[in-house]
Amino acid sequence: MPRPTSFGRDRGLQLRMTLTIFLLGAIYVAFVAALLVAGVGGITVALIAVALFGVQFFTSDKLALAAMGAHEVSPGEAPELHATVERLCIQADLPKPRVAVAQTSMPNAFAIGRSPRTATVCATTGILALLSPAELEGVIGHELTHVQNRDVMVMTIASFFATIAAFIVQFGFFFGGGEDDENGGILPVILVSLVVYAVSFVLINALSRYREFAADRGSALLTGRPSALSSALLKISGTMGRIPTQDLRAAEGLKAFYIFPPQTKASLMNLFSTHPPIERRIAALERLEGQLQGVRA
Repeated sequence: MPRPTSFGRDRGLQLRMTLTIFLLGAIYVAFVAALLVAGVGGITVALIAVALFGVQFFTSDKLALAAMGAHEVSPGEAPELHATVERLCIQADLPKPRVAVAQTSMPNAFAIGRSPRTATVCATTGILALLSPAELEGVIGHELTHVQNRDVMVMTIASFFATIAAFIVQFGFFFGGGEDDENGGILPVILVSLVVYAVSFVLINALSRYREFAADRGSALLTGRPSALSSALLKISGTMGRIPTQDLRAAEGLKAFYIFPPQTKASLMNLFSTHPPIERRIAALERLEGQLQGVRA
């Protein structure tokens, strides 16, 4: 059995992140060109793009924590959580991120931030009450792998393209040509915006699913216990169906960043899910468990 590589950046993920940003950048250039051809002023396009990017890039972590009602906690307020984060950061050679807790019964966790030095790892009170110390370690290892891989930053940048397209679709009537171009200018803009949004949606979700596999793998290698993360995922999945619908809806906007998506029912839209099916995640962890046991033997 081949020896698993040590904890670190996933090359497959790095390649996919680079390709996703390149493709999104390409369609964004085409998008801007279409806006200019349609009669939207270059200065208007530039100002909107810069403003939206600045808000999303520099405040996304604060907005995400505020949306979940999360607050940063000190080691005195959450000693076990801090101890787990600190221990794993030492093992992973990562700077210790800020630690936050969200007051909700939904068992979940996420990492947010532009870089390892600005990262925050957040756990809900629901997950802290549900998991054993070993299972919580697996979850925190998963989130720290996201920090190590810097995929949170890439997801934030990637989401920017879809945000601009959605913005123009929603407020397209503010753009367009003059009075005699009332119908000819804005319709192409809205159509192009819809195409850009659809392509961005597919690319972002494909990247999101792979990064979850990469984070599961990183956690397994960091903690040495893939089975603990498998157990945690099964507990979270089994509990999610009992969470009040309003709590799940409140978390919907951040579903791409959670370790497990806040949804209870399967649907056709799962084909475009931000997370791979739990069965595939468990199977991958079981294979890695076998590899690690072979190395120990």
